[in-house]
Amino acid sequence: MSLKKSTIIIVLILLVDQISKIYIKTHFVLGEDLKVFSWFQILFIENNGMAWGAKLNDFLPFISERTGKLILTLFRLFAIAGIGYWLVNTIKNNGSKILIIAISLIFAGALGNIIDSVFYGVLFSDSYGELAEFLPKDGGYDSLFHGKVVDMLHFPLWKGYLPEWLPFWGGQYFTFFDPVFNIADIAISTGIGILLVFNKKAFPKQDEQVKSII
Repeated sequence: MSLKKSTIIIVLILLVDQISKIYIKTHFVLGEDLKVFSWFQILFIENNGMAWGAKLNDFLPFISERTGKLILTLFRLFAIAGIGYWLVNTIKNNGSKILIIAISLIFAGALGNIIDSVFYGVLFSDSYGELAEFLPKDGGYDSLFHGKVVDMLHFPLWKGYLPEWLPFWGGQYFTFFDPVFNIADIAISTGIGILLVFNKKAFPKQDEQVKSII
């Protein structure tokens, strides 16, 4: 698989991801939702941390939230550079098509969220109680590297009270599936899923080497 085809995959995912985020950011107030089906809704939230809304200072309480955000964004930049190198190197070494597709998805998703983290703070005004403005005259809601990731896809497939006999959570109100995510997150999850499910096809050379040793 060529670098050109990989680039097309990345660009398409980035376009869908960023267009959807910009639309939500400029047409929804923070916390606003739109019910599409009983099991799917558009819910605008902003994620200032990692997966599931976790923040670095939750684990390292001796640093401030802003410092934690900056460290996380810089880490993401280094990570995307590493993923990019992995992708280019895999293509040069004629890696398997499925591996290149998986890395391309992960790279595109990671880059999509990095764009939010790095630039959205200066590109948009705040979304609290009002629609955000693109390139506001008075400046954005925060500085460079302190942007928040826009999430909007919510799939509450089931809501209800758990059985009383269930240990720890019995009788509590529970929603499945509760996380809110975006197109970039889907791309990353799909890429990782491909690597896990099709591991032998993704890394055929390593599999052959193991067999030859055995």
